[in-house]
Amino acid sequence: MTFYSPLEQFEILPIFKIPFVFTNSTLFLVIGLTFVSIYFFVKNKFIPTRFQQIFEIIFNTTTELAYGNIGKDGKHFIPLMFVVFFFILLCNLVGMVPYSSTLTSHLIITLTLAFTIYIGFNLIGIKKHKLNFLNLLLPSGANIFLVPILVPIELISYLSRVISLPVRLFVNMMAGHTLLKVIAGFAWSMLNVNSLLFIAHIVPLILLIILTGLELAVAFIQAYVFTILTCIYINDALNLH
Repeated sequence: MTFYSPLEQFEILPIFKIPFVFTNSTLFLVIGLTFVSIYFFVKNKFIPTRFQQIFEIIFNTTTELAYGNIGKDGKHFIPLMFVVFFFILLCNLVGMVPYSSTLTSHLIITLTLAFTIYIGFNLIGIKKHKLNFLNLLLPSGANIFLVPILVPIELISYLSRVISLPVRLFVNMMAGHTLLKVIAGFAWSMLNVNSLLFIAHIVPLILLIILTGLELAVAFIQAYVFTILTCIYINDALNLH
């Protein structure tokens, strides 16, 4: 019997190498960007199509997130929030398709996305507040004697955002898909045993169905969490403490 590692699904495999290395990860990155681009061609239909209705739901969700967490300045960041939310959600859902690749299960992808956003809202904060942007490291109303303690703590917390944001998404997607693969492999092994285990394999199959539904919910929740944290970080850069 051949045993396969549940981590094989996260391998980056080349599809062709001419004139550059085009991998399975690159393929699903292109798919994600393509679906995001489709939005700009269907958003102005007078009679909404099914695609447009889906996009409008996502757009309304990101609009509420932007205004709810950034305030009136949130209107300037609605396109960014929409693209981030929809792109992550799409990559998470595409990864649920058998034999596909989960783009957000690769740390380099989530880290690059988070680092780009991190640099962006820092530049926005510096442009708006100049040197006063450093006030972000000192909570308002803090006692002057606590400055030597609070500033290093706030600095470490602020720098850790660029790590915690992508790692949260990466870990949740990788752990969930690994668990599904383990349960599926366990059910398949029981199915190939000529004993009572053949009948009992229905138990991990039912568990697999339940976990698949849970993983679909996690795909949405992680996109939502990534987007709302991005809104909160932008709000901090704009309004400080």
